[in-house]
Amino acid sequence: MRTARHGWVVILVLLFGGAAAFGAQRPGLDGEWVLVPQSSTEIDLYGALTVEIAGTNGELTLIRTFGGSRPFKEVWALKIGGFANKIPIPDRVFPTNVFMGLSLPVGSQRTVEAYWDKPDSVLRLEETCDVLASQGQAPLRSRHVLRAGLSPDLMTYTITRPTRDLPITYILKRKGSREACYMILDDAWTIGQGLEKQAFLISLQGNVNRDAPRLYFVYPKTWDFNYTPYVFDFFRNRKHYSFRRLSTVEQALQTFRDSVRGYVVWDREVRTSLIVAYTIAGLERAVVVDESMIPLMAANGLAAVEDLRGKFSGWSDARIYQWALDRYGDRCSRDFVIWLGGEHGRVLKPGVADWGMKNGAFFCDLSSKPVDREEYELAGKVLGRMNPMAMVMGWHSYKKDQERDHVRLTSSFGLRVEGLHTLPNVSFSHHVPVDPGFVPRNHHNVEPGKIYTPQAKTYIACIQTDGMGLGAWNEPGRGDIPYAWEQIINYIWLAPVMVEYFDSTSTPNDYFIGALGGPGYVYPKAVPKDKLPGLIAKTWEMMELLDLKVFDIMDHSEGSTVEGNSELTEEVVDAFYKGMPGAIGFVNGYAPSFTFAVRDKRPLVSFDYYLSPTRTEEEATADLRELAALNARRPYFLLVHVREYSNVKRVKDIMDKLGPGFELVPLDVFLKMAGEAPTFRERLLKK
Repeated sequence: MRTARHGWVVILVLLFGGAAAFGAQRPGLDGEWVLVPQSSTEIDLYGALTVEIAGTNGELTLIRTFGGSRPFKEVWALKIGGFANKIPIPDRVFPTNVFMGLSLPVGSQRTVEAYWDKPDSVLRLEETCDVLASQGQAPLRSRHVLRAGLSPDLMTYTITRPTRDLPITYILKRKGSREACYMILDDAWTIGQGLEKQAFLISLQGNVNRDAPRLYFVYPKTWDFNYTPYVFDFFRNRKHYSFRRLSTVEQALQTFRDSVRGYVVWDREVRTSLIVAYTIAGLERAVVVDESMIPLMAANGLAAVEDLRGKFSGWSDARIYQWALDRYGDRCSRDFVIWLGGEHGRVLKPGVADWGMKNGAFFCDLSSKPVDREEYELAGKVLGRMNPMAMVMGWHSYKKDQERDHVRLTSSFGLRVEGLHTLPNVSFSHHVPVDPGFVPRNHHNVEPGKIYTPQAKTYIACIQTDGMGLGAWNEPGRGDIPYAWEQIINYIWLAPVMVEYFDSTSTPNDYFIGALGGPGYVYPKAVPKDKLPGLIAKTWEMMELLDLKVFDIMDHSEGSTVEGNSELTEEVVDAFYKGMPGAIGFVNGYAPSFTFAVRDKRPLVSFDYYLSPTRTEEEATADLRELAALNARRPYFLLVHVREYSNVKRVKDIMDKLGPGFELVPLDVFLKMAGEAPTFRERLLKK
């Protein structure tokens, strides 16, 4: 299984990362390399380093240039294979450590022996020379090792000296690779108060990042996905990207003018026109602008491909989207459709629009509520034209319908939702490759073959839902207690580097689980019977790639979170057990739910408690103690859903207040024990 998973990841990297990001690059050390300063030993004063390597027939030229505006340059012409190359010293500067009291004796020579320890990929240089210190002249030996990285665009350059405790380590990349721009976005999403600028920039990003990662946005602190600053640091420090900051709309357009073919004018009096404008812009490689930005477009030689001003005045949304579907629908993707919903009125937060544009998706925010007959029927027409298991990305309109309406309708077509409308920078992260050899590794706590026998106590496991990026991943307390996190399983193909980000920043107490209801967000009870096995098979395929053993189901297709029927039918439960043979267990619900089952010691346990973000720690403690009192048989397995607005420190404080008789355990251990001693009663929805 490990071999199969590794093979799949290699394929994914080739398809969605390496080829797009780096193009056809020659292996080895030959070429021009530039320093990645944030990943390297500091170079005093100079701050920068360029290394050029060229060699033929046993000879090699190495050029080191320290600094930029005031460079220090050395040229070493070398014969390979133990030859004692004599290189004159024309300058006293000791470039790697200029703030140390060392200088080179001008007019003397250094001796350098050069060896290929590995042909074309590992170059070793043995350097000897004298240095002048405050007590006089002293001999100095240095070993330089230049090693090609696992990625063809990276090189490691280390310098070790017998007189130095710590090696000097430089990470260099091929000139021109891993370079991008970034912008810090304002918290302005209202028409007439800044949305115009934001809408334009996101449409620009959708064009710029079509084939490579070139433009990244750091979103404001209030953004739903609060990880953009941390992922930005990850790309700089771990993925060795160099970012240049862009500060204005004008600067951004001038930088990426060649990526844009035209512009679409949306009508500030008809908000829906902006959503339609994204459909057109994605197909025409255009940007979206309001009328105030037309002069800027003209100044950059761009022409309008569509002007929507006044076109939709007095029209209903159904009529507008029908026009867009009639005019552009045949050209739009059948694999992706974007529901650009969420906030309403004069506010729009089109975070996912870059990805929709990149893929030529149809954009809308049609109602999924049956009473809104025109929009509902048109929504069905839009969904009905999609390919099997297509992605419905974005989110429903908070004004028009409910989450349950939207997911129920998409599930009825056998499609899958990936929210939210604020999902950021997917067009960028999609192209960033994982490190060669990276394979997702979960922090499993269960030892194969071991029997986990519970004691007479209350066992608690906590799951943070709504995705890691929405919640407490970068908040206080993570790693202090066993904790489970819903993973966005579509990241394995959508943006594998995000899997690497969460894996590499996780702690042994962070346990990942698959979610939610399918290969994305799906209500399995609403899925046609003939489509459910295929959706579950796709889910399990991705879970195996991600090293996940537990799956989370939530189904609100029959009503609201509390009053509705969130229980699962026997048919649905059996389908998951059959379709996920390697899963050690399943969890169900959001608010407390009431489906429980066990098959071959693999339990399905529903949440018994929902930790509201507004509940005080004292009240939550009392709630949990009361549940334990009412479920008097021991062991009692109490599964807790933590809403994303709580951080792990708060959860730990609550757990610490429970006292003896309670034990917080990792989710996989919790499920193993529940499978051994299932004190819950089996409850399945009969239909």
